[in-house]
Amino acid sequence: MLENVSRKSILLGWLRIVLGLLVFSFGVHLTIYANIGLAPWDCLGMGMANHTPFNYGVSMTIIAVTVLIIDIILKERIGFGTIIDAFLTGNFIQAFNSLNPFPENKSTWLGIALMLVGFVFMALGMWIYMKAEQGCGPRDALMVGLGKRLPKIPIGIVEIMLLAVVLLAGYLLGGPVGIGTLISTFGAGLVMQLVYTLIKFEPRKLKHKDVVTLAKVLFRK
Repeated sequence: MLENVSRKSILLGWLRIVLGLLVFSFGVHLTIYANIGLAPWDCLGMGMANHTPFNYGVSMTIIAVTVLIIDIILKERIGFGTIIDAFLTGNFIQAFNSLNPFPENKSTWLGIALMLVGFVFMALGMWIYMKAEQGCGPRDALMVGLGKRLPKIPIGIVEIMLLAVVLLAGYLLGGPVGIGTLISTFGAGLVMQLVYTLIKFEPRKLKHKDVVTLAKVLFRK
């Protein structure tokens, strides 16, 4: 399994992960700038920022690290990509939000267009990131972990249940909910599937390596 894995390939993988997260974060930024309602996890992050001294980026980092701890408790496979995702993505998105020079969007139709373009960038970012084969994001690992413990419930229903809980928490904290929330819940996956079909990418064929496995390569003599 580790025959073709070297320190150089692992470190280059980290660069690929960071690049992918930058592209993905720009896509999320576009869905936020669209100003027509947020996806469940982003809604929770904004809601948390409304009630704490933290901005959106720090709030999302806290949420991601919390989810990462839950993943570890659930004994899900954790890769370096999972850890890098937890600490960088929220802060990258916050940086894009802060640097955006344009005024607040007031157009629903422009917002829908921005959100759809954002989905494309998110899908491309995930493609770049996942090709490193160093683990999926904390939220994906949580969904898989819950799915394993609810074997009689289809994984799609498990995801909807998880997103419903996250969205409810975000809404109660005052996170933005609107037509974009509905579009995000159902449209992001469809756009992702379209993009991956066009670039002929199949995520399920990837063979992710966990932290322990790659650490053996990094520290072997």
